[in-house]
Amino acid sequence: MDWSIQDIARLSGTTSRTLRHYDDVGLLKPSRVGANGYRYYDEDALTRLQRILLLRELGLGLPAIADVLAGQKEHADALLTHLHWLQREKERLDRQIGAVESTITKLEGGEQLMAEDMFDGFDHTQYKEEVEERWGADAYAKSDAWWRSQTAEQKAGWKARMQKLGEDWIAAAKAGVDPGSDEAQALAQRQFEWLRGIPGTPGGGTTGPTKEYFTGLGEMYVADPRFGANYGGQDGAEFVRDAMAVYAARNL
Repeated sequence: MDWSIQDIARLSGTTSRTLRHYDDVGLLKPSRVGANGYRYYDEDALTRLQRILLLRELGLGLPAIADVLAGQKEHADALLTHLHWLQREKERLDRQIGAVESTITKLEGGEQLMAEDMFDGFDHTQYKEEVEERWGADAYAKSDAWWRSQTAEQKAGWKARMQKLGEDWIAAAKAGVDPGSDEAQALAQRQFEWLRGIPGTPGGGTTGPTKEYFTGLGEMYVADPRFGANYGGQDGAEFVRDAMAVYAARNL
């Protein structure tokens, strides 16, 4: 049994364009190509795609994913490793859900909120090694010190602003807004100002992020699904990247 590329795109939550790109770079070949030129995928290809998507969730780029797949050919053993990571992530999400549910209950009951309980599972240190590798230990140290200095109310306000910005990006992308339009560029300006307010951002502070950092961050939103999820997935992340690139070219 096999499935068409349209079926696989729908079932996996990805796009036909992404699957064709995986084929082009040799990461995921279709099991056959029909007389009409359509790609079809069998069970082995589906299992390989599942591994690819899980590795992308871990933040690996496509070259690194290819290396992992080449070095660990047994799907069952590899998926067991991925399962352990997913279980840890589920535990973290369960803690977040519990923290939010507790806050709602206390707000509705007029109880006193406990700041130390409100952010269980919101672990900002989970990307420590990645930040240090990309932008240096000093960048992480400054941003970490800034975050720890914030009150519970300030942290909640910062998260709310970040969420609102993400929602506005998603709405603009779904509306088909042009990345170079005034509307998209206003969002890019908000993204720039948001980053400027985070100590440790390369080029941050008074001047704001550098052109290289700003455009590089946009590319990372597309390459890393963890960040792209904040903007509605692949298509939304590509819209954000393109708008940020236009902003950088015009202003930085």
